[in-house]
Amino acid sequence: MRIMRSRLLAAGAACLLGFAAAGASAATGPTSSGKESSLHLLSSVNGTGQLESLPAGLDIRLDNGWKTYWRSPGDAGIPPAMDWTGSENVAAVAVRWPVPRRFSTLGIETLGYKNEVVLPLDVKPERPGEPVLLRGRIDLLVCSDICVPASHTVRLDLPAGAATADAAAVNRIARFEAQAPARGAAGDMAVTAAWAEPEKKTLSLRITSASAPLRNPDVFIEGGDRTFGRPEVSLKNSGMEAVLALPVLAGPDPVGLPGTSLTATVVDGSRAIEAEVAVAPQAPAGSGWIVDLLPVLGLALLGGLVLNLMPCVLPVLSLKLMAIIDQQGQARRRIRLGFLVTSAGAISAMLVLAGLLATFKTAGGAVGWGMQFQQPIFISSMVLLLTVFMASMMGAFEIHLPAGAATRLGAAGGNGLLGHFASGAFATLLATPCSAPFLGTAVGFALARGPLEILAVFSALGIGLAIPYLLVAAFPGAIDRLPRPGRWMRLVRYGLAAALAGTALWLLGVLAVQTSAATAAISGGAAILAAAALTVYLKGRRLLKMVATPLAVAAAILTIALPGVMGAPAVAPGEPGAGPVNWQHFERAKIGKLVAEGRTVFVDVTADWCVTCIVNKKMVIERDPVAATLASLNVIALQADMTAPDAEIAAYLAQHDRYGIPFNIVYGPAAPRGIPLPEVLTEEAVMDAIGKADTAS
Repeated sequence: MRIMRSRLLAAGAACLLGFAAAGASAATGPTSSGKESSLHLLSSVNGTGQLESLPAGLDIRLDNGWKTYWRSPGDAGIPPAMDWTGSENVAAVAVRWPVPRRFSTLGIETLGYKNEVVLPLDVKPERPGEPVLLRGRIDLLVCSDICVPASHTVRLDLPAGAATADAAAVNRIARFEAQAPARGAAGDMAVTAAWAEPEKKTLSLRITSASAPLRNPDVFIEGGDRTFGRPEVSLKNSGMEAVLALPVLAGPDPVGLPGTSLTATVVDGSRAIEAEVAVAPQAPAGSGWIVDLLPVLGLALLGGLVLNLMPCVLPVLSLKLMAIIDQQGQARRRIRLGFLVTSAGAISAMLVLAGLLATFKTAGGAVGWGMQFQQPIFISSMVLLLTVFMASMMGAFEIHLPAGAATRLGAAGGNGLLGHFASGAFATLLATPCSAPFLGTAVGFALARGPLEILAVFSALGIGLAIPYLLVAAFPGAIDRLPRPGRWMRLVRYGLAAALAGTALWLLGVLAVQTSAATAAISGGAAILAAAALTVYLKGRRLLKMVATPLAVAAAILTIALPGVMGAPAVAPGEPGAGPVNWQHFERAKIGKLVAEGRTVFVDVTADWCVTCIVNKKMVIERDPVAATLASLNVIALQADMTAPDAEIAAYLAQHDRYGIPFNIVYGPAAPRGIPLPEVLTEEAVMDAIGKADTAS
């Protein structure tokens, strides 16, 4: 009896171990081994869950020194053949191909993989939620000094149940998934033109980069019966553009190339894209860039106009409103001239900003809309100007020039044209932390290209921003229809002064995050001291003026310079803040892993100086039902903070052709490449994107 009981216990333990082993290996199929190669299937998840697409991979391992071929092998070789007949509950299996290597042997060029590769698979069940039995026959050619055909039978059984992640499989598949090219505009490179030159027996492609300059681009061409050799590369526009000329090595006469459609896989270091191209009969005309630019200039004009309605510009518009009322009764010629000069100030400041961005980009730096607000010295300069404007609005003195303490603000005499010009320039500077509809598309286009495009688009932005001033200049008689000055203006002035003070306090809060609370407090106090000394200088007697002049200058210098030389960040930039949403720290590597687990990911690229970002949070993200959805177990909210410069986040934005914030995007099992959201969020847009990305919801 004791022996029988022991045998039963042993059998039970063996069964339990068998079940445990089966569960542990659910994400990995058995290995099919050959002399030169071995293959097996693996999955990122241990169960099918309710996923409509199961992330899997075909793991190919080759003996040392052996290689196999890409889907288009080049001058010789055979691509892997896959037959999934015999699978159960499998509607389709899509294969993604990591970028291959070039192999040259005696002038013969082939494309493939050496030693190991994982081909990522998207397995679509016929009936989501039920078990999936994947069965495959894989035929491939493996080569070293000789070539040997190999045939393997592979299988993978995924049970019904929770689609929990298998960490080892996720990491291995993700390693090669990252080497697969992005499709079309999903990457930060693009094929903008393709044309044939039959007399030279070449196919040429123009490649552009939206972020880093191109270094050593290469391209693999598929389609038709022709084979192409290694391209000759010509870099242009500081490496942001390249022309690749590929020789036609074999196949039909190149004269038949125009009008054909080809697939181009473009590679530059770790970046790669795949695009469908139509071959033109000749190189694009040199003026083609103008045709591409015209619609973007229209968007920039609209974006600049809409920018006047954003919270950033309202403090400056309030100053201009008071100036308009004060000009009632003046000659129309004088009114028209003043507003034309204000327009010139707004456009000139935008051109200066464009020149700085173009220069910085040419030098290899990361550029973006509003990124000057990442610099504490710029923030403190804005605080000083706002404090001076606030004092003037409260009646401490009258100013016509938003300049430093060394300028005689509001001095008697003169026509005030410099004051008009400076107020327009100040409007441009204070507008840049805001984003608006149409603005992101126009700025993204410009900053992805060269200096001419940047200057053209930013000129259109400046004109759009100046349209309200230009309208007043065109119809100066409209000023006479405004209410006449009276006692009511005092209350309006105090209200506008409070708005300016609120803006200054908000910027001091940003400064506290970038440096420290003490540095921000000292800078704010110095700005008030500078405004007070300026008041004494403009209204006091001669003896007081002698004391006020150096005091105003010293206080102004202290306000601006202190944040640049003192203080450490009180809160590390990028650290998620508290609130109704449980934010996690942004890391690009997290996104793919979370999506492989079947999770939905909401990414918010934000900054404390971005007014549109703050409005989006208060009005949409941190309100139900969006906040409740982001707090659910299946949704992960990642926050990327650009309050201070961050190279990783800047590269992430450039990858999505964005050069300004806010930027919000939703990833999920049904949207692994992401669903970008508009700059100004709505509840409907966010909930719709989450619903489309999360197939399990």
